Amino acid sequence: MSRFFSGNGFSVLLIIILAINMINNNTIFSDPLGWLWDMLLLLPGIVIGITVHEWAHAFVAHRLGDSTPKLQGRVSLNPARHIDPVGLIALLFIGFGWGKPVMVNPYAFRNRRRDNFLVDIAGITVNFIVAFAVAGIMCAFVNFVIGGDGFGMTYETAGTWISIFQNIVWMNLVLMIFNLLPVPPLDGFGIVTEIFDLRGKPAYDMIYNAGFPILIALILFDVPSKVIAPAISAIYSFMINSLPWPI
Repeated sequence: MSRFFSGNGFSVLLIIILAINMINNNTIFSDPLGWLWDMLLLLPGIVIGITVHEWAHAFVAHRLGDSTPKLQGRVSLNPARHIDPVGLIALLFIGFGWGKPVMVNPYAFRNRRRDNFLVDIAGITVNFIVAFAVAGIMCAFVNFVIGGDGFGMTYETAGTWISIFQNIVWMNLVLMIFNLLPVPPLDGFGIVTEIFDLRGKPAYDMIYNAGFPILIALILFDVPSKVIAPAISAIYSFMINSLPWPI
């Protein structure tokens, strides 16, 4: 999630949210090993989703003439370049999080408004592409491997791989939909800003400066999940049904 911030105030509030979530999540205490196994199956999806999202921002900015991401080593698919530890923990515990922000110098772009838009939309676009590709791999796996002799694979092993595929698809869709929310500093706000040319207008500064409390309020009232979950379910079903070998 490019342009996300994680200052001290945000980190403290995040710890409070995590503590409340852990207290309310009986699964962590009633079945800690089961919860840990679920998190291990979820981890590849988180790492892949954040990595490709931030890489896409850096890659597009670099191709459009900004050398900053390249100089900072962000035009790379190495997860260590993009994973933020606090953001990773947040994704594991409360279902949303972020990667290390990709620093961009908009003054290096030839067409600032157009190129800012392309950089903003790059992350969510690549998340969608990865989700669709992995959904195809998962469906092919189910139909051609599980449906055949399975190459001697046990049902337990096959089920584990299917869960990993599902989580990769799901997490990429989570990152895509969450980042589309038009709240600063998420990508959706940047996209709306460039489409309607809001930069420099009084409302822009007011909304941008209020982005942090707005986002926290949305999270505390569980608004993102109420928007994200139905959208993800609809897109997931569309992906599966669009493939030539649906499950």
